[in-house]
Amino acid sequence: MGSAQVILLDTHALVWMDADDPSLGRAARRAIQQAWEAQQMTVSAVSFWECAMLHSRGRITLPKSPLAWRGDLIAAGLVEWPIDGEIAVLAADLEALHKDPADRFIVATAISRRAALLTADERLLGWKHALKRVDATR
Repeated sequence: MGSAQVILLDTHALVWMDADDPSLGRAARRAIQQAWEAQQMTVSAVSFWECAMLHSRGRITLPKSPLAWRGDLIAAGLVEWPIDGEIAVLAADLEALHKDPADRFIVATAISRRAALLTADERLLGWKHALKRVDATR
């Protein structure tokens, strides 16, 4: 990956981006476009798990099956980062972060890979840590 800022999408930001949801702010849209063009747009594998679970429970609607949806996004250039042992251990050690396991894996991935986390989650935006964040609503 090149010199542009690497962006890791939080799960809701991934869904918003794909649906062109108006909840995404202008600055967030610019950051996404720049990262996408530079092949710096990433997502944690756990976000696809989270989307599949939410879709199966009827809490979100995806345009096709979760597996086909994921495949289309990857084929379009979205980079998927797996959860490895380093990320798993880091996720357990994040001080003062709430206990949601998916959020912990996503944050640990961003920290480990030195990516900016694009999120609208107030708990993640307000968390006291050096992690670079982009507010998805701005």
